[in-house]
Amino acid sequence: MLTHILIGLTSLHVFDLLRINIVIPEMDTVVQTDQVNWSIAAMMSLNGATTYLNNSIAGVSKSLSHSQRRVQAPVIVSALSSNNNGPGERNVTLLMETTLKEMREASPVVAVEPKTTTVGGGVEDVYGEDRATEDQPITPWTVSVASGYSLLRDPHHNKGLAFSEKERDAHFLRGLLPPVVVSHDLQVYKQWIALAFRSSSLFPLCLKFDISSAYVADQVKKMMHNMRQYQVPLQQYMAMMDLQEMNERLFYKLLIDNVEELLPVVYTPTVGEACQKYGCIFRRPQGLFISLKEKGRILEVLKNWPQRKIQVIVVTDGERILGLGDLGCQGMGIPVGKLSLYSALGGIRPSACLPITIDVGTNNENLLNDEFYIGLRQRRATGQEYAEFMHEFMTAVKQNYGEKVLIQFEDFANHNAFDLLSKYSNTHLVFNDDIQGTASVVLAGLISSLKLVGGNLAEQTFLFLGAGEAGTGIAELIALEMSKQTGAPVEESRKKIWLVDSKGLIVSSRAESLQHFKKPWAHKHQPVKELVDAVKSIKPTVLIGSSGAGRTFTKEVIEAMSSFNEKPIILALSNPTSQSECTAEEAYTWSKGRAIFASGSPFGPVEYNGKVYLSGQANNAYIFPGLGLGLIISGAIRVHDDMLLVASETLAAEVSQENFDKGLIYPPFTNIRKISAHIAAKVAAKAYELGLATRLPRPNDLIAYAESCMYSPNYRNYR
Repeated sequence: MLTHILIGLTSLHVFDLLRINIVIPEMDTVVQTDQVNWSIAAMMSLNGATTYLNNSIAGVSKSLSHSQRRVQAPVIVSALSSNNNGPGERNVTLLMETTLKEMREASPVVAVEPKTTTVGGGVEDVYGEDRATEDQPITPWTVSVASGYSLLRDPHHNKGLAFSEKERDAHFLRGLLPPVVVSHDLQVYKQWIALAFRSSSLFPLCLKFDISSAYVADQVKKMMHNMRQYQVPLQQYMAMMDLQEMNERLFYKLLIDNVEELLPVVYTPTVGEACQKYGCIFRRPQGLFISLKEKGRILEVLKNWPQRKIQVIVVTDGERILGLGDLGCQGMGIPVGKLSLYSALGGIRPSACLPITIDVGTNNENLLNDEFYIGLRQRRATGQEYAEFMHEFMTAVKQNYGEKVLIQFEDFANHNAFDLLSKYSNTHLVFNDDIQGTASVVLAGLISSLKLVGGNLAEQTFLFLGAGEAGTGIAELIALEMSKQTGAPVEESRKKIWLVDSKGLIVSSRAESLQHFKKPWAHKHQPVKELVDAVKSIKPTVLIGSSGAGRTFTKEVIEAMSSFNEKPIILALSNPTSQSECTAEEAYTWSKGRAIFASGSPFGPVEYNGKVYLSGQANNAYIFPGLGLGLIISGAIRVHDDMLLVASETLAAEVSQENFDKGLIYPPFTNIRKISAHIAAKVAAKAYELGLATRLPRPNDLIAYAESCMYSPNYRNYR
């Protein structure tokens, strides 16, 4: 039978109710009843304030049944805490064991003989955790009453995806976990699957380190040595994620000091494989999962995140992850990876970053039938249901974090990406990296490549393979820059840009059947089905791939480009590597070493006819970290196209003659934090110029100010 002792806390600052459950297991026989009066005195420290409770404000009288044998009751003590104002920290220290000892020693008080109260190793089961049945709820005890985010970070009480729906509500876990609930047995099996991805002998090495600041350089050197022992990129990814969980500063120090080597590990192309296998390798959540189960409660879910001062949110619904398609809830790897780069490359504090996955289902049949899938097992919500859910999310974000929080849309399907950007660009600080970030980094590469081929943008002819978010976004920004340089209307500039989609060249005769974002690119021309025929007909000077379709820049296509261009500019932008339109080796070989080439995923050096060619990577990480930093330091309330243009121009200006001599159209990533500071300063200056900045007065030296605001992973000294 269960006796509840309710202790009301009358502190002016604390309105929690602490419930102490004393559980007395059933006796084999019941023969006599005694009247028992219990009094409990406890000293509690809540949020630093000490409250003394004694018999005058805490106590209970209860009739207890027990046998003629006078036995001591095995006692289970658990603390259940609730607070209507939010989870918060409940730093509760109870002098429980002394009280319980007094209760046990007071024979007139409890007249029962003890059952076995020890568990393995002879440790007394004070809280009854080991004797509780599976259907009997217990409270997860720590030094503080664990709930919400802290509960998931407590290795002693965390159950991961095995928390039930009721437990998720009771302990403020909504949104902190994906919506699926799995059994303990399935969790064990998943751990074996996850371990199969690792090198059992090498994995522990990379996580054993001394946190003394005197050994940081040596730590980084040792960590990189151990990291290089992994032969599989996914092993490196998992090791880096574990390091981020265990020692955040060392993670960022390692990433910053070895950015060119580790960037492909923590982001593309490895993050694509990580998302595909996210259900198997998932252990601890690193962001918020907001599913349709939380409809009407999104603001409440946002409040479950422990950090309150959020500056950047990266959000995805997982419908178009890189070139891999619909990965549903498992697309969380993308926001996590992006925000790691915001901190490492742009200097945004990690605690100010929030990754979010919107789970409205998935249309991926393989995931729906996968026992390890961690998301909602239903087909995607669409139409009004989807729009209402996203509107609730956008409203809740603004209400909870204010108008100056940057919301970056990531890997939404085309139809939703354009609609969301159009709908909220005038009311929120929003940015779509697939549309705007890709466009900005590609434009920078084009501006710098003209120093190798000569001429200006207006003199070039562009042909795109791919007319989705990236393709149309790049095309529009190119047209805006051409219009800015020449003074011609943007409509006139668009006529120099042609797009090919899955049905062939986009021409005016197809206008009625085109999606709205493709219509500006429908020019007068006879229909052309194949890319190679479009190349031969349009005769572009620049060929850009954003199709997500691998190996579509065939030998015939590149040879055609080389037949009428001395230095054809070829950009194969699709990610991951398997989806790239061509490789660097193919581009240089088929063009006989004349191509100016860059790609979305990294490729190594290529040797052709005795010459070594280095290809650049048109990585969005050149742009979005600096753009985000510029928006934050200026207190901008909106993103303007002119900010993207100035970011492109700033990045292009960072390419040195030494880089050009090597065939590179982008600067090395080793200087990325300096580049990000320069981009941030230019973006901030544009925000002040456009009247969109709220942080006043404007700093005199924006570059120095940007650098001073950047997060440093160096260890701090503790008092």
